[in-house]
Amino acid sequence: MGMWVGRGRKARRCYGFDEIALVPGNVTINPNEVDPSMEIDGKKYRVPILAAAMDGVVDVKFAIEASRLGGIAVLNLDGVQTRYEDPEEILKKIAKASPQEATKLVQSLYLKPIKEKLITKRIKEIKKAKATAAVSTIPQNAERFGEIAQDAGADMFVVQSTVISTRHISKEYKVVDLKKFIKSMKIPVILGNCVTYSVALELMATGASAILVGIGPGAACTTRGVLGIGVPQVTATSDVAAARDFHYKKKGKYIPIITDGGMDSGGDICKAFASGADAVMVGSAFARSKEAPGKGYHWGMATPHANLPRGTRVHVGTTGTLEEILLGPAKLDDGSQNLVGALMTSMGNLGANNIKDMQLTEIIIAPSIKTEGKLMQRAQRIGMGK
Repeated sequence: MGMWVGRGRKARRCYGFDEIALVPGNVTINPNEVDPSMEIDGKKYRVPILAAAMDGVVDVKFAIEASRLGGIAVLNLDGVQTRYEDPEEILKKIAKASPQEATKLVQSLYLKPIKEKLITKRIKEIKKAKATAAVSTIPQNAERFGEIAQDAGADMFVVQSTVISTRHISKEYKVVDLKKFIKSMKIPVILGNCVTYSVALELMATGASAILVGIGPGAACTTRGVLGIGVPQVTATSDVAAARDFHYKKKGKYIPIITDGGMDSGGDICKAFASGADAVMVGSAFARSKEAPGKGYHWGMATPHANLPRGTRVHVGTTGTLEEILLGPAKLDDGSQNLVGALMTSMGNLGANNIKDMQLTEIIIAPSIKTEGKLMQRAQRIGMGK
């Protein structure tokens, strides 16, 4: 398997969203009659799209609105929301910074220690509105913050890092035992991020309620440039989906996988589901909403790293409300709005009643799928040529 890249060295060909297309089947369904819902730890959610735990995307108000619309927004416990009593001023500073100043400013602002009382406060603010409270932290903080979040009433806890494994080695700090940690938690725990079959199997064996798939594909992430690490999302999702199916066959427990990052349009989201995803997590698409705290800007989770930033701040603009971006009606022609509507329409055209049916869609390798016949759109910078 793979192609020769040099003497005695083979490499596997992998694929991203721009290189594939979905093939309609023999049946079509009224898009209004398909079921795009997702299920995590036995609970159903109408919207299978999670908002990423990024400070330019999710704050308390955003989480409440996302929950009202039937989805989940994950709050970053390592960010400005838990470092500052009033994060609004901090977010304004980040938005006003020049591109040359942005990374240095973000690094300095994230030096302020995390206040545990603010973790409790933010979660309780979300729960007060009867909304789903999902929160995220890095593995080093999981045990400490997990207990606090659980006591505050969180519904879901995400342990997330650039690359996660069950066999992390360090003499410098205590390594969290993921299996032991998950067993101690009374709420669902999601683990991420991974891109391979073998690591996904090991993560599923910990008792995780879901697995995040993706390393470095996000709009604000620079991991692939800084570290050279990553697997394109179509291949990564397909490989982890195979692990999910094997785990289910062997253990009888279905662990959903969530493709995280690399999707900026409805078409990309549809391709993620066809590749095997049970849900998707996006950042930049939601950073464009009026409710997003980034005020038209979006930055990576590793942008604040003091020694080696692996993210940047990008300008995404503000294009509409969260409801318009998620459920429509779309006012733009580029697939960045009414993401759920796009998914349901695609499912109908593919003959998929639900997400599990969508995962059986025929996929073809089609590098010209975005350019074929689109010369005028590209020349005029409209539609798919933006």
